[in-house]
Amino acid sequence: MLGFATAGLLAYAADLALFTYLRGPAGCDPLTAKALSFVAGCTVAYAGNAFGTYRHARVRGVRPYAVFFAVNLAGAAVQLLCLAVSHYGLGLTSQRADTVSGAVIGMALATALRFWGTRTLVFGNGGRVGSWTG
Repeated sequence: MLGFATAGLLAYAADLALFTYLRGPAGCDPLTAKALSFVAGCTVAYAGNAFGTYRHARVRGVRPYAVFFAVNLAGAAVQLLCLAVSHYGLGLTSQRADTVSGAVIGMALATALRFWGTRTLVFGNGGRVGSWTG
């Protein structure tokens, strides 16, 4: 779990740094900047997990990365869903409520999903993509 967390922190740092650069000096619009930084963060997280945390799984090719990317998109959707339910469904519209629902509760649920998906679907069972056993 420590390796997964380390890869995640490095990915977060890459995502944040690239987003900040693209929004600032590069002058990109926010959605383009976030989309590009998300892809970069996923790539860093995949490399950290493939060559660190799950190096024994020996996954190869584009397909494991595609599944990893899909798992990360699902995690992002969980965070957005938590934020949407809190903000629009429950009417909790303060900045603090948005932070708690998206960056605390949403991040915790998304991290659990990403950990399960990464361990089970991407690197589980000898690295065979699509395995449902961990």
